[in-house]
Amino acid sequence: MKILLTGATGYIGKRILPVLLEAGHEIIACVRDPLSFEYPKQHRERIHLFQVDFLEEVPLEEAPKDFDVAYYLIHSMSNSISDFEELEAKAARHFRDFIDQTQAQQVIYLTGIVNEEKLSRHLASRLQVEKILGESKIPLTAIRAGIIIGSGSASFEIVRDLVEKLPIMIAPRWLNTKCQPVAIRNVVEILTKVLLRKDTYDQSFDIGSKEVLTYQEMLLGYAKVRNLKRLIITLPVMTPRLSSYWLYFVTSTTYPLAVNLVNSMKIDVVVRDNQLVDMLNIEMIPYKEAVRMAFQKIEQNLIASSWKDALISSSSKSSLQEYMQVPTYGCFVDYKEIPVTNNTKEQVWANIQAIGGERGWYYGNWLWKIRGYLDKLVGGIGLRRGRTHVHKIQEGDALDFWRVLIADDAEKRLLLYAEMKLPGEAWLEFNIVEEEEKPMLQQTATFRPYGVMGRLYWYAIIPLHYFVFNGMIKNLEAFQPKRK
Repeated sequence: MKILLTGATGYIGKRILPVLLEAGHEIIACVRDPLSFEYPKQHRERIHLFQVDFLEEVPLEEAPKDFDVAYYLIHSMSNSISDFEELEAKAARHFRDFIDQTQAQQVIYLTGIVNEEKLSRHLASRLQVEKILGESKIPLTAIRAGIIIGSGSASFEIVRDLVEKLPIMIAPRWLNTKCQPVAIRNVVEILTKVLLRKDTYDQSFDIGSKEVLTYQEMLLGYAKVRNLKRLIITLPVMTPRLSSYWLYFVTSTTYPLAVNLVNSMKIDVVVRDNQLVDMLNIEMIPYKEAVRMAFQKIEQNLIASSWKDALISSSSKSSLQEYMQVPTYGCFVDYKEIPVTNNTKEQVWANIQAIGGERGWYYGNWLWKIRGYLDKLVGGIGLRRGRTHVHKIQEGDALDFWRVLIADDAEKRLLLYAEMKLPGEAWLEFNIVEEEEKPMLQQTATFRPYGVMGRLYWYAIIPLHYFVFNGMIKNLEAFQPKRK
């Protein structure tokens, strides 16, 4: 079967892609930025890329049309507060107009549970998208899910951040809202089992575990799995804005996502029925078991996808490729180079690949943390995104408040682009090169300022750069991990 997969670089898209490939299907992966897409090497011959931005009209003369099923896994909630409904509706209309010109027999859409009379803006937008897709002549199967529990999912990572970091939580009253979580494994299983099932055409189905839990019960259930004692005190006076700031500063979420999540968390998301689960003969995984399974992946460094990396697909930047060529004109540059003498170049490259996250930045980590806090204060992402994998790094990954543009094993080159709040644009590059048959480690920080404020910013941080960048390159070259 030939399948069109939108949102191929997103959290769900990355989970469902290998399952579809293992089942023998041929995939057309829709991506805004090819840089952000990693090919599963063993299935490369059955994957075709279609570079498309559904916020624009699809160029029909260039678009593929000979596929059987299309997955619609697009959303814009993570990066916008004010206009995400308009963006989602626009993308859905462009997709609908495109899909009507193809040979598709089914569209499968993963959306949210919308059973309450009063919906949040996010859930109302999801329902609006479902209605737009339903206007197509191609039959629609809408799968409605609540909180998805799995390693790397936004919901799970927020629960994880809160419980792991806060022994006592002074929390908003929406923690008493009811929800019906669902394990990511069940979500993927359902999405793949409805393929070309005519008894699911032009219908919507709610999915969830058998448990109806409050958010407070979810937090305490997570704590029990992790053998942590936690006290939660709910306050009726905490406003939605304060709740959003609370999530934003304590967890790794972005502020727009925090706002949209808080608005949705005030609405019960309880499954209407589990008719589809019975039709497909699926055993739903209980909440605590889903948490345990997620942690098995985390502890084994087997996180298949993360919502943090998926932000790239809903970013205002249409492509990161335009940033891969580091500019030289009108830029400030901090360049350092040292010989590789304390380590092999392979070990130094391994050190570079492990930078950020729990490993840190090899020098002045407390200064990096302060910079992260300052970024949070002005509405940035801070350092709490961390990294998806402990040692593995690839193009498109989120890395603290950087984005990976190039991670080239053969050339031993890592290029990062700053996603922190700056009065300009910044790149950080590491290279290991041979000079007169001797390996050299090169480290280059490039900053392209915006006007006077950008120049003042650069001059203000020169003293910090002197200490941090000097210490970083020396420790990168000399660092030797502890042997287990």
